[in-house]
Amino acid sequence: MLKTRCGLVAALAVSLVPSAGEAQSRPPRDTAEATTAKAPVAAPPLRYRPNRIAARARKYYQLVWGVDSLSVKLAESGEVVRFAWRVVDPDKAKVLSDKRLKPALVDPQAGVSLVVPEMENIGQLRQSAPPVAGKSYWMVFSNKGRLVKRGDRVSVVIGEFRAEGLGVD
Repeated sequence: MLKTRCGLVAALAVSLVPSAGEAQSRPPRDTAEATTAKAPVAAPPLRYRPNRIAARARKYYQLVWGVDSLSVKLAESGEVVRFAWRVVDPDKAKVLSDKRLKPALVDPQAGVSLVVPEMENIGQLRQSAPPVAGKSYWMVFSNKGRLVKRGDRVSVVIGEFRAEGLGVD
């Protein structure tokens, strides 16, 4: 008798529980359920960030010059342009910190070549310490008259080093 009751209860329970396919495909019973169903939430819009440097160019700068993460940004309300990089190979990256070389930032759209300003008590506004792997370095170019604008494509020239087509942020 106990076996038949247990079997009967199990059969009844299985028949009452809908299968996964039925539960998912069943439409709502009334309009109240339909209106309370949540609409999918839209993802926030992504900010457009163009590729600053192509993958091949990144590899080139890493292998030949020992640097990566090159960036050019306007600073101080556009009065200066900051060029920054990260050192991967200190021996190859020595050219960028050589004080004897005069760096230039060339903007063909504006038709200008910017230089690193030199202060009386401070010297050139650039880092010239020997490069260390994994550290980031920078130099600042004077943008008097704000000729270089956000979105321009510029080139940075330091001796034989030349980084072309860098986008100004």
